[in-house]
Order: sequence, then structure tokens, then C-alpha cells
Amino acid sequence: MISRRQFVGGLGASLLLRPFVDLLVRPAHASLGRARRLVVFYTPNGTVHRLWRPAGGERDFRFPPGSMLEPLTPLRGDLVVLDGIDFVGVNNHEGGMAAMLTGGRGGVAQGASVDQFVAAAIGQQTRLPSLELGVQTSAWGGNVQTRMCYAPGGRFVTPEDNPHQVYKRLFGPVLGGNRAELLLLRRRSVLDLVRGEIEALRSRLGQQEQRKLDQHLEAIRATERSLGATTSCMAPPAPAERDIYAHRHFPAIGRAQTDLLVTALACGITRVASLQWAHAVSPHLFTWLGQSEGHHELSHKGDHDERGVANFVACWRWFAEQFAYLITALKDRPDPEGGTLLDRTLVVWCTELGDSRLHTCQSVPFVLAGGGLRTGRYLRYQGVPHQKLLVSICRIMGLDNTSFGQAPQGIGPLEGLV
Repeated sequence: MISRRQFVGGLGASLLLRPFVDLLVRPAHASLGRARRLVVFYTPNGTVHRLWRPAGGERDFRFPPGSMLEPLTPLRGDLVVLDGIDFVGVNNHEGGMAAMLTGGRGGVAQGASVDQFVAAAIGQQTRLPSLELGVQTSAWGGNVQTRMCYAPGGRFVTPEDNPHQVYKRLFGPVLGGNRAELLLLRRRSVLDLVRGEIEALRSRLGQQEQRKLDQHLEAIRATERSLGATTSCMAPPAPAERDIYAHRHFPAIGRAQTDLLVTALACGITRVASLQWAHAVSPHLFTWLGQSEGHHELSHKGDHDERGVANFVACWRWFAEQFAYLITALKDRPDPEGGTLLDRTLVVWCTELGDSRLHTCQSVPFVLAGGGLRTGRYLRYQGVPHQKLLVSICRIMGLDNTSFGQAPQGIGPLEGLV
């Protein structure tokens, strides 16, 4: 058996080999599940349940006319709508935002949010383990109201609000030709070189190490297939530089971020991404809908204020349209391994509150789509801790942890989801 130092020396300095070297010195953290990618989609300030809830049963549900989720009707068969999920022991915007993806401090993730936990397990085969995109998330700086992604230890993971900066990070400075194709060709040649080095050293490994090597080679081959699928990996035009915190630019920035997210997945640049629309207590104005009151203010309108409630519903319907755009974009992009990107991408739409008027975190709404799910269903629970949903997300992504976040709430997956 060769030592780790000898193996690394024989392979050179290529960062692409780190996942295999880790396989030699510790057990694999997770196996690949039915979904290969994870996307988290966040919108703020809770809901009004009677105007959000679908009508009908598990399989025959529908989105009533004028309801918040009605724009999702054409995609009904791609969705799982979850009702009755509680953030146990948590209330208000700050508590909900902190717990939403972490399940509370402690546990197997050590305070990390579920996206970062998954990225640590499956993100080592991609250039970016995860990609965090935002739309006007940081005008108030980094605090518990403006951050939903956490690294272990509870450290904020800051989303990038500027699509132009995201583009440069993904594809580099704008030059002639298709930047995505040039980048992929360069990366693909590196993969071929590394594969040759590994094959040359294969005979020097023991049986167990050879099996681990074969797993790593197969992952590299899968990545190469992804990189070679240029028909599904075309860089969008570089986003225009604009004032990213002007209310009027909110839709354009969000659309650019969505396009970049889908392209990053299609190009194999990352397998874990998030899109955070604004933040908790967000006061942004939906001026393009003709509104003059801030979103957070609208979220507190009582039933007696019919116009105010209608405006809040209009905001929700607009967000539903953006979610529909994301799902449709994933459905329209082919997966190099067959089917579409959506077929192997789990998408989770979340918010930090249940009832927006009461500031409670009971029956917090979730909508899921994509890979690893039995879709076309409306599932109603009775106060189930949301840590079980976080465990289910991990399971769908191929991880085998039995808890997430604070125990005992986080033991076991959500029943009936998969």
C-alpha cells in the first residue's frame, strides 16, 4: 500500500484529485442519490394561509383562481406542495430565518445550513462546491435577517447580489467567442490528463483502494460527459451593469440571476445553488406592479384591508411566476445523462414565516419540485418539525444522516415525501 504523500506526489498538484485522496483516508461521506443537484429558492415575509393553500386532496389538488400559487398551475404535475410543517420553538422573522435551513444550531451539520451540508458531501467534483445568488439581500449588511446560508459554526455565507460579478466568477472577463465553451474545453483537457495519471498508478494500489479509485474515475467520466454537452451549456449574454439596489431593477436582476444559476448547473460548474430574493422584513417596493407600500408592510395587512391583502397576494403571485420560470428553465435544458436538468435537480421554495400577520413559524409553506420526488401531490401534515424535511432533502441528495439540526425534532425523514 502506498502512502498518501507518495500518492499525491505521483499525481502532481491537481486539485481535481483531492476527492479521491480523501477517499483513501476516510470513508465516503455520502453516496449519490436520486437527485444530483440541489437548488434553494427563498422569498420573504411569510404568507396568508387561506390564500396560499391549494384546494382538493393529495392527487386532485388545484390552485384556486386568484390564489397565491395559481401561476404554478401549468407545472402542477412537477410539484409537491407541503403544508403543516412547523419550525418548533421558533417565532418571528429572525428566528425563522436562522432555523429555516439549519434546523437550529448543533447536530450533525454543526450549525451549517442544509445546502452547505449537502455541498460539503457532493460539491467536490465541481469547480464551485456551491453558488449563492441574491437579489437585493445585502442593503442592510450581513445579519440574521439577511442571511439564510450558514457554514459550520454558524458563519454567514454571503450571497452575491450583482449578476455582473456572478458572470465574471463563472465565465471570466467578457472576451470574444463563447466563454462557456472555451472554459469547458480547457477544463475537459485537464480532466483527461488527470485520468491518465490515475490509470498509470492504478496497479500500485490495493484492492480496496482500486475500488475507490474506480468510483472516482466514474465521477470524472460523468463530469466529462456533462462538460461535453455544449448544447445544454451555453453562456447567457453578460448581464448589464446597473444599480442593483434600485427597486425598479428587482425583476431584471432576479431574471439574470436565475439564468446564471441554470447555466452554472448545466455547465457542471456547481451542483448546489441558492437564489435568495431580498431578505426577512424586506421593505422593497413592487413598483412594477403599481404598488407604493413595502412588501413587509403589506404582509401585515388584516382581512379588513382588502386592497392591502390583494396587493400582498399580487406579490406572492409574482414570486410564484419567478419560481415557475426557474422550473421551466430547468425543464428546457437537457441533462447530459438523459432527460432534463429538472429530472435530477431537487428545488426547494421556502420562506421564514408561516402566518405573516402573527409572526409565527407554524405551518410554514414549502413547495418542492424535481428529482427524487413523487410529484403532483399536495401533502398536509399536522405540526411536523421541519427538521424532518431537512433530513429528507439530505436523503434525496444521497446522504444517509438520520437527523439534522436540533434533536429530538430532527430524527428521521418526512413521511410520505419520497
